[in-house]
Amino acid sequence: MNRELLMLVDAISREKSVERDVVFGAVEAALASATKKLYGGEVDIRVAIDRDSGEYETFRRWHVVPNEAGLQNADAEILLFEAQEQIPDIEIDDHIEEPVESVPIGRIGAQAAKQVILQKIRDAEREQLLNDFLSRGEKIFIGTVKRLDKGDIIAESGRVEARLRRNEMIPKENLRTGDRVRAVILGVDPTQRGPQIMLSRSSPEFMKELFAQEVPEIEQGLLEIKSCARDSGSRAKIAVLSHDKRVDPIGTCVGVRGSRVNGVTNELAGERVDIVLWSEDPAQFVIGALAPANVQSIVVDEERHAMDVVVDEENLAIAIGRGGQNVRLASELTGWRINIMTAEESAAKQAQESESVRKLFVDKLDVDEEVADILIAEGFTSLEEVAYVPMQEMLEVEAFDEDTVNELRARAKDALLTMEIAREEKVEEVSQDLRDLEGVTPDLIAKLADGDIHTRDDLADLAVDELVELAGMDEAQARAMIMKAREHWFNA
Repeated sequence: MNRELLMLVDAISREKSVERDVVFGAVEAALASATKKLYGGEVDIRVAIDRDSGEYETFRRWHVVPNEAGLQNADAEILLFEAQEQIPDIEIDDHIEEPVESVPIGRIGAQAAKQVILQKIRDAEREQLLNDFLSRGEKIFIGTVKRLDKGDIIAESGRVEARLRRNEMIPKENLRTGDRVRAVILGVDPTQRGPQIMLSRSSPEFMKELFAQEVPEIEQGLLEIKSCARDSGSRAKIAVLSHDKRVDPIGTCVGVRGSRVNGVTNELAGERVDIVLWSEDPAQFVIGALAPANVQSIVVDEERHAMDVVVDEENLAIAIGRGGQNVRLASELTGWRINIMTAEESAAKQAQESESVRKLFVDKLDVDEEVADILIAEGFTSLEEVAYVPMQEMLEVEAFDEDTVNELRARAKDALLTMEIAREEKVEEVSQDLRDLEGVTPDLIAKLADGDIHTRDDLADLAVDELVELAGMDEAQARAMIMKAREHWFNA
C-alpha cells in the first residue's frame, strides 16, 4: 500500500505538473480528514508521510492557550498549566501531540482520496494564478464576461476570474456573456468561494483610475485627483490640483475638444463629469464644487463642519440640482455639509441666531438689549468669547470702558461656571445603558444630556435629523447610532 501511495503521488505530480510536496500535502489532508470522522467533534489531526518510504504516522494535536482565556474548543485546545504538567518548557501557541492509530489509505477509498487530492491541487493552482496576477500591481481589471452568477458577473482575464457584484455595477448597464468589461480592483476576499478578486464599476476609485489612464500628467505626478464623488451612470464630480503652475488642471483633464473626459464618459455609460479646481480654502472649494451655480455668499461653521451657501432665486434650482443631486455630490466631494438657501432665508436665519445670542447675553450677563446688541455688532457670539478674548480687544469697543469690560468678563465667567455645574448634573442623569452603547463618547453624552436624552430608549426614539442637529454628526453616523440604540427592541 505504501508503494502504491508513492506511485499515485508520482503519477499525479507528472500529470498536473506540480511539486511532489504539494501532492503529499494533499494526501496528508485527505488522511487527516478521514481520521477526524472517527473521533467526531472539532479535533485537530496531523498526518506526516515519509517522502521516501511512503510510510505515515497520525497525531492528534492540542493547541496551548493562556490559562485565563479558557477553552473555546475542548477537543483541540489545552490550558497552559495543564500542558506544562506534560512538557515543562512548553509555551502558549505551541502544540501537544499524541500518536493515534493511522487510517489505512484503503479506508478512505482510492477514488475519494484522488478527488480530495485533485481539489487541493486545483486550489493550489488557483492560488498561484491569483498571486501571479496580483503581483503585476494592476489596478484595473480588463477581461470578458464569462457568466452570470445570481445577478453578479464573473469576468475572466486569461485564466484569472473576478467577481463584479450587482451593487457595484453601473445602474441600467446591461452586460452580456462575451462582452468586454473594465473595472477597478477593490481587493481580494480569501473567504469567498469561487472568484476572490472583487471588482467595481460604480466606485469613485474606478473614475480616478480611468482619468489616470486618459491623462498622462496624473501618472507623471503633475496633476492629482484630490477627491471624487459619483452618482454612477448619471453624474460625477472630481476635484483636481496641479503641482506645476504651467499645467492647467481642468483643461488638461478635459483634453483637446473634450477627448480625454469623453473617453471616461463613454466607458461609464454617458456619465457626465464636472471637473472642479481643488482649493485649500474650504469656502472656495465649495463654490467651485457647486458649479454651474453662482454663489452670493457663504457662512462657514467650523464646529459643525457645515456651510450655509446663499444663492439667488435664479440659481437655487441649479445649485440644488435634480433630486438634490448637485448639492449632494458637492457635499461628498468637499466633505462639508452644505445648506443651500436664498438671501431671504439667510437673513431670517441670521436674525433668529442674533435673537438667540441676544437672549443669551441678556439672561446670563444680566445686561439690557442695548449692551447685548453692541456685543453682537462687535462679533461676539458666545459667553466664552466675552470671558476669554484678550482684554485689549474688548477695550477697543468704544462703548465700553475698563470697568464695564471687567464686569462683563466676570459675569461671563460666573455664568459659564454655573452652566458647567448644571451640565455635569445633567450628565450624571444619563443612564449606564446609554453610556455603554458602542460609539457613545463622553462628548456625545454631554450633547445628549443637553438635549434631555438620558436613556438608550430616548436615543432610539430620535429621528435621524434630530440627532444630526443635536450632536453635529453626519446623517450616516446618526442613522447607525440610532439603529444601534434600537437593537435591543428587535432582540426582545
